[in-house]
Amino acid sequence: MKPAFSSYQDDPQVQQRRWRILIILNLFTFMATLDGSIVNVALPSISSSLGLELGHAQWVSSIYLMAICSFILLFGRLGDIFGKIRIFRIGTIVFVVGSLLCGLSGSLATLIAARVVQAIGASMTMANSQGIVTDIFPSTERGKALGLVGTFVSLGSIAGPGVGGLMVGSLGWESIFWINVPLGLLAILLGAKLLPRDLRTAKRSIDGGGSLLFAGFIVSLVAAILLGQEIGYGDWRILALFAFAAVSFALFLRRESCIDEPMLNLGLFRNPLFSLSILCGFLVFVSMFCYNIIAPFYLQSILGLSPSSAGWTMMLYPLVMVVVAPLSGAMSDRFGSEWLTFIGLLLMVGAQAGLASLHAGSPLVVVGGCIALLGLGGGLFQSPNNSLVMSTVPRPQLGIAGSVNSLIRNLGMVTGIAVATTTLFGVMSGKAGYRVTGLIPDRPDIFLSGMHVVFTVSACICVVGVLLTGWRLFGRKSRRGEGGQPEPQARPKPKEA
Repeated sequence: MKPAFSSYQDDPQVQQRRWRILIILNLFTFMATLDGSIVNVALPSISSSLGLELGHAQWVSSIYLMAICSFILLFGRLGDIFGKIRIFRIGTIVFVVGSLLCGLSGSLATLIAARVVQAIGASMTMANSQGIVTDIFPSTERGKALGLVGTFVSLGSIAGPGVGGLMVGSLGWESIFWINVPLGLLAILLGAKLLPRDLRTAKRSIDGGGSLLFAGFIVSLVAAILLGQEIGYGDWRILALFAFAAVSFALFLRRESCIDEPMLNLGLFRNPLFSLSILCGFLVFVSMFCYNIIAPFYLQSILGLSPSSAGWTMMLYPLVMVVVAPLSGAMSDRFGSEWLTFIGLLLMVGAQAGLASLHAGSPLVVVGGCIALLGLGGGLFQSPNNSLVMSTVPRPQLGIAGSVNSLIRNLGMVTGIAVATTTLFGVMSGKAGYRVTGLIPDRPDIFLSGMHVVFTVSACICVVGVLLTGWRLFGRKSRRGEGGQPEPQARPKPKEA
């Protein structure tokens, strides 16, 4: 049966329930991103319960991000072919099943397998949620809607240590997976009632060869980054993994540029606004996960806070974002996105510089102020940047564009973890005079030296983002002043298929 409308924005029933649809999308966005960070705080309990070494248990967390990065472009492509809403629906079911299996796991092998199932479902929802939002919401509200998506992405990513600490301490490690089951079933039932049918599908082929090459690139790259922290990046095995990743990526790019129906349309990156916004988003998530890794150690081991107090202190970041991100999304609809991303990045630089100056005697109010400022900057940046990414893409490519955005986010998380731990333990090893892979009892000064360098590096990463957005913002004004043609607006009217 042919749909009565050619666009969701012309369908009054869809428009009437568009904000309720957004709630469903955001609920799975929150759960999928939360499960990327919440497991870290449960690893000691998982290790004790399953009789594992902590290094082996780390793969419970790593395999999830690795699988998401491997599959997310494929599911974005499948969303463009078979319908974004259909792939999203299937993903919600797979994610809930995977979460149930995670909670029932009694060994490392079954838990890792269940995490892969969970990650496949998460990547199906992540790859298509932003495309669905862009399809449904009119341009006058798109920034606000994508801002809320960005809020829940960041909220899930950064709230993991606080929420996980509270749940593991009172209900056990299994609870961090089981909580997804009732919430997911509720969202599935609401989705069956509220989500519309797909308006667009396309008879296109699936790029199986490209999918395999990209998966090989992601698996080898992420494995090299994570294993390199344990055995050193100069080890021949790590160098071999990096070399394999480089060859796989080069072959992937060559294939995608030659075939008629590639998995990833490289033409997307010819749009400088899209490419620059994607790059800035990557830099912000690298910086954010530097904070996410270092802050718990500082709050608990240096300031002496309890796990719950440290968790509540870290929650200042997502709480500020919850308030700011929707407002910045609404402001981007009215005033444009570029100034907001620029100001947000400047605030993040200031916050990271403040974190780099903390010491063993820093007042908690100062620490909380730096964390809140980081949340303010992140909230101002995320929503307008998501709008910039998605608003410059034709509708037939919204699925793959959303999956690229989510892929870059997850790669930023992995890279941030690697940058933070490698820098921290490298500086600490230099100060101690021997290889250090953990905190040294009664030597907070050595940890603080490493922490200061990590946050300085993180601030410099944000400075790169500031320079890029400043070049885009002020460079365009300069070209206009010289009589050049103005560039396209950040949110043009979406192109029809």
